[in-house]
Amino acid sequence: MFQPGASLTFDNAKTALDAGLQAIAGGQTDIDFSSLVTVDSAAVATMLAWQRIAASKAVSLSFRNIPDNLLSLISLYDVTALIAPNIVRADLPHH
Repeated sequence: MFQPGASLTFDNAKTALDAGLQAIAGGQTDIDFSSLVTVDSAAVATMLAWQRIAASKAVSLSFRNIPDNLLSLISLYDVTALIAPNIVRADLPHH
């Protein structure tokens, strides 16, 4: 499971994007945000980019443990409908 780290901001988005793309190319389908503390709009853009690249390779990503501050940004930028299908919430039962 790929983890982008404690920060995903404009300052490190390119590095995180590249690391995530390498993980996806290596067969990773889960991205775990449990260590993520600091975010800005670049985090949302990075998630969308990972999703777009994965979809182009017919791979379905799962975003896990998204912190509330990132969920707020996803909502603020009105991309919930684009990202929500990939969010796996621990508080919901899985079928």
